[in-house]
Amino acid sequence: MEYRRLGDSDVQVSLIGLGTMTWGEQNTEQDAHAQIDYALDHGVNLIDAAEMYPVPPRPETQGSTERYIGTWLAQHRSARDKIVLATKIAGPARQPHNPRHIRGEGNQFDRKNLTEALNDSLKRLQTDYVDLYQLHWPDRSTMTFGRPAYPWVDDAYTVPIEETLSVLAEFVKAGKVRHVGVSNETPWGVAQFLRAAEKLDLPRIVSIQNPYSLLNRTYEAGLSEYAHRDHVGLLAYSPLAFGWLSGKYEGGARPAGARISLFERFQRYSKPQAVQATTRYVELAKRHGLSPAQFALAFVNSRPFLTSNLIGATSLDQLKENIGSADVKLAPDVLAEIDALHELQPNPAP
Repeated sequence: MEYRRLGDSDVQVSLIGLGTMTWGEQNTEQDAHAQIDYALDHGVNLIDAAEMYPVPPRPETQGSTERYIGTWLAQHRSARDKIVLATKIAGPARQPHNPRHIRGEGNQFDRKNLTEALNDSLKRLQTDYVDLYQLHWPDRSTMTFGRPAYPWVDDAYTVPIEETLSVLAEFVKAGKVRHVGVSNETPWGVAQFLRAAEKLDLPRIVSIQNPYSLLNRTYEAGLSEYAHRDHVGLLAYSPLAFGWLSGKYEGGARPAGARISLFERFQRYSKPQAVQATTRYVELAKRHGLSPAQFALAFVNSRPFLTSNLIGATSLDQLKENIGSADVKLAPDVLAEIDALHELQPNPAP
């Protein structure tokens, strides 16, 4: 397993990170513990959760993912310092699919909500600290979760980034949080966080957790330079585009128990242009004798701005295949073919 530096910190994280958003919905507590065991045995040290998980978010299951991690930690106390544990606070409900059951619709990044969210996460996780605490999406209305363009919306109120970062700084000082990061963020937002940190001597964000895959390379245009210039690297989520890039939905197939088969809300990667592009990438992988899943993940792994590739699995077989992508290196001619397809049909599912 390869390891990369988390921002400008002294923390090294595995190239493959363990995503957990199915735990508590598609996966049981026993499944979650088995996945953690297998991942750690194969060099994965980053586990990424969120107070909102599992997904789709429901009041009945909210927090289950963190609780499953917590029961594993309770049984493996000596392993805590070997894990880079990350979680997230849910933001305000500014879009229809944003959850409204977590501290109400006014769940913004102020002192009250940040404090309550962190303390509740620590309790569920059964730990005194998290290594990385992330803002799941911006406090303001912006381009998140498949929005194709910036929405010209005047929010009634947003918590100033300086205020949010000041509270996070107190968490760091108290030892409850080691590092802070953002998620589903834009270039403007990242710039504001870095400026606030420099201006007020507050913690710098060390990571950006955004979607990135063969079907969505929008990160490259405005955000990837931050990894190069400011050491704020990408934690890539949805690298398999909700499983589409594994090829399992080809030809209209809907395997029993799969996310797209179970939940109508996951339509981000099922638009006609995305399905068409997926077929081209799946065919390219097979032409080179590679499994479509490892092919798609190996592409993400190859990116110089990547810190960690967050994979998710609902079975150990999927987990094994996904982690195995760390050993797959795409040849220059294969990468050139990928770029040719991307130029032909760029970002069909942003």
